[in-house]
Amino acid sequence: MTALRAEPALREIADGVHVYVQPEGGWCVNNAGVLVDDEGVVVIDTVATEARALRLRDTVDGLGAGPVRTIVNTHSHGDHTFGNSVFGAGVTVIAHELARTEMAAVGLGLTGLWPDVAWGDIRLRLPSVTFSDRLTVHLGERRLELIHVGPAHTTNDVVGWLPDQRVLFAGDVVMSGCTPFHLMGSIVGTHQALAVLRALEPEVVVSGHGPVAGVEVLDAAERYLLWLGRLAVEGSAAGLAPLDAARQADLGEFASLLDPERLVGNLHRAYAELGGERPGAPLDVLGAFGDMVEFNGGTVPECLA
Repeated sequence: MTALRAEPALREIADGVHVYVQPEGGWCVNNAGVLVDDEGVVVIDTVATEARALRLRDTVDGLGAGPVRTIVNTHSHGDHTFGNSVFGAGVTVIAHELARTEMAAVGLGLTGLWPDVAWGDIRLRLPSVTFSDRLTVHLGERRLELIHVGPAHTTNDVVGWLPDQRVLFAGDVVMSGCTPFHLMGSIVGTHQALAVLRALEPEVVVSGHGPVAGVEVLDAAERYLLWLGRLAVEGSAAGLAPLDAARQADLGEFASLLDPERLVGNLHRAYAELGGERPGAPLDVLGAFGDMVEFNGGTVPECLA
């Protein structure tokens, strides 16, 4: 199914701080961070398929860093975690404690949504180190501060903050040029998460998907959430189901974002929270995905993994 439309590219954005960008950034085509030192490498997120993971691993090894390999998973979803296993048995994988729980429960379930993708021989590699709030990873003189900000995109979102370089790896809490997705997280929680990210005063923001950006990507995410909230209130008051509210919506400035069908899933979450459901509470994800398929003309959204 998936010939690459554009080659992944490694870009150094600060001394020893690289971003591995996979265009175009849509479903299951994510970004990774690569921090390099004489001691070794910290990789922030892996990728979805075996072929993509091997390419990422070879790119990391080609930087000529020391032997230590550490992976940080910003959340549990397979496009950010399935590549963990290709880095070898000696790698340390770090994530939020809820990410490990969810990864173990869901397994390779993501592959069932897009069975035609050439996933390859992917094997579940769970985090070996977990935490609940904050954790600092040291690589030489560099400090990578891991901060739990969920529920936002999921219940277990972690961002990676480099205070000396003022670089923020935001995971899927923020997406650049892509429609946000909060079906498995929280609308209210994402507002709170964005406030935390803004208070860090980053100069460079690496989103989980899409181009590297500045703080303007946080502004765009906030505008989307405010618009989504108004749409949910109006749709609910009119008695519209999330799918119908999405179909009638004027996307306005958000019409150019990739994967517009995610609006339906976001409305499912927004409706649930309007109804008093707690942030991050489990919803019928497969049912909502079915509505997203309907919004997409009855076809499963394109996945280029």
